[in-house]
Amino acid sequence: MQWILQIPALFFSVIFHEFMHGYMAYRKGDDTAYLSGRLTFNPIAHIDPIGTLLLPVLAAISNMPVIGWAKPVPVNPYRMNNPRTDMVWVAAAGPVSNFSLALFSAALYKFLILSGFYNIAFFLPLIYIFKFMVYINLALCFFNLIPVYPLDGSQIVLGILPYKWLIIYERHLPYGFYLILFFVLTGMVKYFIIWPMDFSLKLFNLIGLGV
Repeated sequence: MQWILQIPALFFSVIFHEFMHGYMAYRKGDDTAYLSGRLTFNPIAHIDPIGTLLLPVLAAISNMPVIGWAKPVPVNPYRMNNPRTDMVWVAAAGPVSNFSLALFSAALYKFLILSGFYNIAFFLPLIYIFKFMVYINLALCFFNLIPVYPLDGSQIVLGILPYKWLIIYERHLPYGFYLILFFVLTGMVKYFIIWPMDFSLKLFNLIGLGV
């Protein structure tokens, strides 16, 4: 029954991820997300029928980790001051927001544990939610940093690669979705996620925020 707590944690995490994309684009001069009504924490504006509703439920029923995504916010690079460089900031805002949420959740989890709230039944669901938030947000962070289109990692690479290498890298763009599907179906995606997650959790533990 852990999915009852995991799904709300996932909803908030993916919505926060997309909000930060839109907010950073707004800061860089693109108000497309704002004008589209997407610069909001209202979940209705961000729901994707498959990624936000169907996939998390199927994952929960199948006893798999609860995963998913929100509807991507619309971004127009040509409304930004420096389209190529600014898109790097917009793309990075999503994973950075998830890592920040993981760190913040770990701090709140540790505070509740050290304060003895785990002995009070009323606070137990909240403690578990913060623990799930750590794992969910680290997974979202590193999954989205995979440098394959259309994930955020690809937008970062497109913005920082020298032009002489950019043409070679861009050849994979039409096949990006199939590459991601291949990584997921073969289980290779775990090598992009588990190792950096393990390192991050060890880092959290080192600074006293272990979960």
